[in-house]
Amino acid sequence: MEKEKQPVFSSYAKNVSYMKERLAVEKSFDVIHLDLEYAGRNMALFLIDGFAKDEILHYIMKLLADLEPEQLEPDPLEKLFKTYIPYIEVDHVKDLNQASDLVLGGPAALVVEGIDEVIMIDARTYPVRSPDEPDLERVTRGPRDGFVETIVFNTALTRRRVRDRSLRMEYLQIGRRSMTDVAVCYLEDIADQERVEDLKGVLQDIDTDGLPMAEKTVEEFISGRHWNPYPTVRYTERPDTAASHLYEGHVLVIIDGSPSVMITPATFWHHLQHAEEYRQKPVIGAYLRFVRYIAVFASILLLPLYYLLSTNPDFLPANISFIGPNEEGALPLLLQFFLAELGIDMLRMAAVHIPSSLATALGLVAAIMIGQVAVEVGLFSNEVILYLAIAAIGTYATPSYELSLANRLVRFFLLAVTGIFGAIGYVVGITFWLLYLIRMSAFQTAYFWPLIPFSYRAFRGMFIRSPVPLKNRRPVFLNPQDPDR
Repeated sequence: MEKEKQPVFSSYAKNVSYMKERLAVEKSFDVIHLDLEYAGRNMALFLIDGFAKDEILHYIMKLLADLEPEQLEPDPLEKLFKTYIPYIEVDHVKDLNQASDLVLGGPAALVVEGIDEVIMIDARTYPVRSPDEPDLERVTRGPRDGFVETIVFNTALTRRRVRDRSLRMEYLQIGRRSMTDVAVCYLEDIADQERVEDLKGVLQDIDTDGLPMAEKTVEEFISGRHWNPYPTVRYTERPDTAASHLYEGHVLVIIDGSPSVMITPATFWHHLQHAEEYRQKPVIGAYLRFVRYIAVFASILLLPLYYLLSTNPDFLPANISFIGPNEEGALPLLLQFFLAELGIDMLRMAAVHIPSSLATALGLVAAIMIGQVAVEVGLFSNEVILYLAIAAIGTYATPSYELSLANRLVRFFLLAVTGIFGAIGYVVGITFWLLYLIRMSAFQTAYFWPLIPFSYRAFRGMFIRSPVPLKNRRPVFLNPQDPDR
């Protein structure tokens, strides 16, 4: 949506009055308007308290105070812009609406009598925390810095690792009212330009008041599958992970106010990768990846399979006939599973809302009460607790939190169809799940690539963490401009 423009008036008083009214100076205590007079000219400075760097503005005001009227002649805008405002980020705009919107984002606006443009001084600073290691992506060895909630810090952390002259950080603003800063980041010499333009077009077409949930709000607009539980973009809070995806040809979306950077596109298998696999020797990394795959698929398939074998002992060979509950609980086996699953989700939700100092205590109490006590009173059987614990471990071993939540819903679905239709429901349920993933796409990319469509080299690299090659071998599904350079 194109915004209405208001050119700068020829009258200084009208310009100041318009800016004061648009910024609601009299109604908001943190919107500051200073009436100034330097070099014989009236000037007005508009800024947001808390965003401005006091030292910079004080220094500029001190320099302006020493000016004489003749020093601004014959072209006062050029003199101020090029000589007497010694700052790196200075610009000038002819639109009062644009100037006021910029002020709300942090820069200061200087309205000068006799100049038909507004001088913008981007001397802003944001409250920011230190770039600590993200909790969800910890590694035993590697850098301990992570993205923060300020977009400029995040772009700097990325550029620190990608010192490539083709690195592009294209600036957008999304939200009619929030005017949220967004950066589209990619390597121009590698990324598919058509994919970049498509993503930018989708972002520019977002028509909403604001982005209250930052990257999660943007994902709902660009994914196009609002009821699909599986994530079509990957999130990371690690600059090294973001940099490695840039070298492959992915496109990043960095949103102000969020420490999570979106990686597009992302297949199912991208969500199963972790930086720890690349921080160890290749054979160790391959082993860790293999263990992770076992844990993830066990979290989906193990509980329905156990229920199927427990309720159909004829399916069991003699040497594994021990599978199945030795003592029946007071509730049906299927109901036990569902109640235990809901209990784990309740504990997870409670752990989010309680202070971290009490989280360990809650875990111990939950393990004793739900595990031991529930078995002793006969509500659950020991086997239910055992297999549910294995499934929970697999869930938390999934690197992508969004993928783990989607897999949990799939586990519910498989338990339900297995409980209703038995072996046929289990087989058909898994088939339906696989077909659903195969038919999915993420930004015109097959979600199950490189398994379907099949790519041997990518398939091998997906299952085996191979040594770093002498040459870069970028994923072909990204259509990189130089796949082997």
